[in-house]
Amino acid sequence: MKGKAMPSLPTDEAAEDFVANADLSEFDLSGFKPMRFEIEPKSAALNMRLPGALLVAVKARAKARGVPYTRYVRMLLEADVSEDKPILRAKR
Repeated sequence: MKGKAMPSLPTDEAAEDFVANADLSEFDLSGFKPMRFEIEPKSAALNMRLPGALLVAVKARAKARGVPYTRYVRMLLEADVSEDKPILRAKR
C-alpha cells in the first residue's frame, strides 16, 4: 500500500511545522535518498597528479551525479575512510 505523497514545503518554517505536526508513517518516503551536507570547513588542500583519462572519467561521473568533481572526489575519499576496512598497502 502506497502512502500519501509528500506536500511541497517552500520554507524551513513550513517544513518544521509539518514534521512537528504530521504522522510521517502516512506518507510514501520510498523516493527519499540520503543526503550529505558540506558543513565542516575545508582547512587543508590536496594537490595530486594523475592520468588525464582518469580525471576525465572522474569529471564524467561527477557530472552524472550532478556535483562538482572536487566534491565528488571528496565524497569518494570520505566513503573510503569511513568504512571499517583495513588500509590497502602497496606490494613490495
